[in-house]
Amino acid sequence: MEHTIQEVIAKLFNIETTVQLTRPDPKFGDFATNVALQLAKPLGKNPREIAEAIAEELRGHEELSEVSVAGPGFINVTLSDQAVLESLKMRPATNRAGKKVVIETNCPNPFKAMHIGHALNAILADTMANLLAVDGASVHRVSYHGDVGTHVGKSMWAILREIDGDVSKLDAIPADKRNEFMSRMYVEGARAAKESPEARAEIDELAKQSFVLDDPLYKQVYEICKAWSFDEIDANVARLGNMPIERRYVESETEVPGKALIKAKTPEVFTKSDGAYIFKGSQYGAFDNVFIGSHGNGLYGAHDMGLIQLKHQDYPNLDLSITVNGEEQAAYFRGVIAASELAIPELKGKLFNYATGLVKLTTGKMSSRTGEVITIDWLFNEFKKAITQAGGEPTDAVVAGALRYQFLKVKIGSDVVFDINDAVSLTGNTGSYLQYAHARARGILAKSEQTAAFPTELFDEDRLLVRKMSEYAEAVNRATESLEPHHVCAYLFELAQEFNRYYEKNQVVGSDKEAHRVGLVAVYADILKAGLTVLGIVAPERL
Repeated sequence: MEHTIQEVIAKLFNIETTVQLTRPDPKFGDFATNVALQLAKPLGKNPREIAEAIAEELRGHEELSEVSVAGPGFINVTLSDQAVLESLKMRPATNRAGKKVVIETNCPNPFKAMHIGHALNAILADTMANLLAVDGASVHRVSYHGDVGTHVGKSMWAILREIDGDVSKLDAIPADKRNEFMSRMYVEGARAAKESPEARAEIDELAKQSFVLDDPLYKQVYEICKAWSFDEIDANVARLGNMPIERRYVESETEVPGKALIKAKTPEVFTKSDGAYIFKGSQYGAFDNVFIGSHGNGLYGAHDMGLIQLKHQDYPNLDLSITVNGEEQAAYFRGVIAASELAIPELKGKLFNYATGLVKLTTGKMSSRTGEVITIDWLFNEFKKAITQAGGEPTDAVVAGALRYQFLKVKIGSDVVFDINDAVSLTGNTGSYLQYAHARARGILAKSEQTAAFPTELFDEDRLLVRKMSEYAEAVNRATESLEPHHVCAYLFELAQEFNRYYEKNQVVGSDKEAHRVGLVAVYADILKAGLTVLGIVAPERL
């Protein structure tokens, strides 16, 4: 439709312009545009006069049943019945076709519990990867984990005390208790570091050992517990509904390339002072940050720059490299990105970090660095209880759907506040409601003996539903353009509500229009499934 109006404008006024369409209240039509107001100044004409001329030309178009002008020059357009039905066949655009994208879809650290904040970042990044794929990009999902440093020292301090030199004690821990064990060890180490200077000194030494692994006992325990952690991370990420990664990066492999690049780009990008290498991030919307300490060790900035290099080497000629982290790290990542783009000019404009808000539960808040966090296991168990109490079957797919939707329906950067019982409700804006809506539609189709064929007619009572169904591609296009999944969530909820209104007034099975309406229900169910799939949510055939 935009193209049609642009052709009319070129014909009437010999001028090229971009036409933007909006969706007005249905009583005014299917589309609206204010292009006449935009043309008033360059054409030196009254916008109402311009709008009337465009409208008159459009009125002869076979795809339109009505064209009107409102107010100072708004053009409202109503599609013909056949055009409305044809619009159901529209598919989302593929504007990133041929683009290569690398995105970190999970990044929890081993040696500590995976918590609700990790779940938010993983679910959001995975869904952004889905949107990129829908938009035609070649998407490479990777992960990054801190396998060295202070958090390892805290866990190892407690683990080594627990086993008292006997590694076989680790073998006695059942597989389903390992995550609980690792969580408890980290909590104990974190508490000791806070309460005891002596323990803190020991933990600092054990943290240094994670970089060199030259103590045989330490190395053996470290490797066992690291493997446990990654098994647990992989299981949790899959449980959340994420697609598998194709490459796992760890912090220990980033030190050498990161430090080498920083030193090579000093003093061009970095400043050396008292043995430390500093990036003046304050000049780039961040803050001045030490990337290599005066002791010669690479700090977080050096490691992230090393990671960026590794991605660049593994995925040459990439077009986008994306990370998702909490808002508290936003300024830090602005500095890392600025430094990396200066050090590796071919990456300029290709590195992006998306900052998430906080996760808050109405039943309580998360603690910070004590280790006492809301774990994935606890979250799934609470969701299962709520679903059971609501009379549902609490499979992992249903739980993941409820959880993912609660995160994804919120605009990126906003805090996520939810009540678990509300999140599994079948009557509100929830993932459970949409899963139920899909199962309900499939149930209607299963009750009919009619073959679901694409509708060839449009009756008056169908129009609002069909119009809403035709907006699917637009909603996905908005989401892919900005990589904001909440656009898809909002659309699917509105679609389900529109179908409910339709179904309340229009009998499907057993009506004299059963064949026609079964076709509409099938299209509706397919759109719901497609949208839920983009969100990484399973669309069950029944609940």
